[in-house]
Amino acid sequence: MILLFWFLALAGGLLILSLSSDWFVTSAEKIGVYFRLPAFIIGVVIIGFGTSLPELASSIVSVLQDQSEIVIANAIGSNITNIFLVLGVSALFAGSYTIKHDIFQTDLPFLAGSALLISLMTYDLNYTIPEALICLAALGLYLYRSITQGQISEQIKDEYAVEIKKPSSMNWIILVISPVLITVGASLTVKSVVAISEILRIGTEIIAVTAVAFGTSLPEVMVSIQAARKGKGDIAVGNVIGSNIFNTFAVIGISTLFGPLKIPESYRIQTLPIFIGATIMAYFIVQDKKVFRFEGILLLLFYVYFLGSSYGFF
Repeated sequence: MILLFWFLALAGGLLILSLSSDWFVTSAEKIGVYFRLPAFIIGVVIIGFGTSLPELASSIVSVLQDQSEIVIANAIGSNITNIFLVLGVSALFAGSYTIKHDIFQTDLPFLAGSALLISLMTYDLNYTIPEALICLAALGLYLYRSITQGQISEQIKDEYAVEIKKPSSMNWIILVISPVLITVGASLTVKSVVAISEILRIGTEIIAVTAVAFGTSLPEVMVSIQAARKGKGDIAVGNVIGSNIFNTFAVIGISTLFGPLKIPESYRIQTLPIFIGATIMAYFIVQDKKVFRFEGILLLLFYVYFLGSSYGFF
């Protein structure tokens, strides 16, 4: 009965995270469109980073509650889930879609670079504040590059040929209130994960890298599916790329500023190789600026393997 209670609490925490993040992203997107940000920039900066707020909130809370092993598992697990599940499901539902934005200038190099950098930094199972500062500096460079690249883009004239509505007062209110709800959901999620892991005698990092990573990636799943079905491949892929870069640089980096991170041995043996492999797959899948249904099915098969191997089924 106690186990059922904590599973319900976990589901409730993830639901609060998902809904509040969705409200935040919706309001932020409307505001971004009003200020005429290009579609890919909205996908990367606003939607991609905004949908990563659950990972950031739950990671900070886990450090403050002395459960910092959740941070790496949650961030890297979410990156794996974004590639295998989010890209996979969006391609499955959309059939195929095209990316118009030039992802070779900034986005793919930063996606590959962020994965390589965090792999080198965490391979020794130690992540320091100087390393965190380097990651945050890299994130700042990526944001600067993305925004300046978007400002000089001529696509902006075509992307907003429709009438642009001014954001309502409620949009601004939601933008302020939703982060509070995200924090509440994160706190409940972390407490539930710790309780479930103690009852089932399963490492908290295992639950974090699978169940929590899945729950915190739900905003990315919904956004990418809707974008892909509407033919907005730029937003679907930009969402995944932006979210992964944010998870790698900001979620892990910012969390470290609140306390030292614990990195379990299982991360280097199991999670890290799958993360590197997933990033390589994503790079080759999107490099031709097209994502096909068969590629989505392949990614989903890898996601099933990732879940099975995490719990020792394979």
